[in-house]
Amino acid sequence: MSNVCELCGSEENLGNFLVDGANNEANLILCSTCRDQIENDKLDENHFNCLNDSMWSENPGVKVLTYRLLNALGRQDLVDMMYLEENEKEWAEAGMSSGDELVYKDANGVALQVGDTVVITKDLDVKGTGFTAKRGTAVRNIGLVPNDAEHIEGRVNGVKIHILTKFLKKS
Repeated sequence: MSNVCELCGSEENLGNFLVDGANNEANLILCSTCRDQIENDKLDENHFNCLNDSMWSENPGVKVLTYRLLNALGRQDLVDMMYLEENEKEWAEAGMSSGDELVYKDANGVALQVGDTVVITKDLDVKGTGFTAKRGTAVRNIGLVPNDAEHIEGRVNGVKIHILTKFLKKS
């Protein structure tokens, strides 16, 4: 038995976690924090920054679970960097829910992805900051708000804010 969590490296409260799908399975050693968040489908993106390292594991089970978690967190930038063998990718995708995927669209109906650049189409008062995000302002390297296809997040005047997609145009 490993003495560290195979995702985050924690040595506390370790236990088994089964990764299955596509006639494959693997028993991994995870800490209670990772296990609880995965089982309850409430992922803390800050905790799962550890996936930046675990995505390079040589253990197929770790790679499959990391792929699934990065997709659930909307981290397409990291998913695109991963290398999975064909059978590992089939395994990973077999365990993912494929229904009801959120599609983020700008005011013109163009699909938005993590890392895109958008332009604000209307002056927007930014609550709690005392400034207005002006029409025509470019917002680079956007993030997608989990479970809410009507909002993206990005930096305007150095402040990270949520913006309604209906006031954005992909550039």
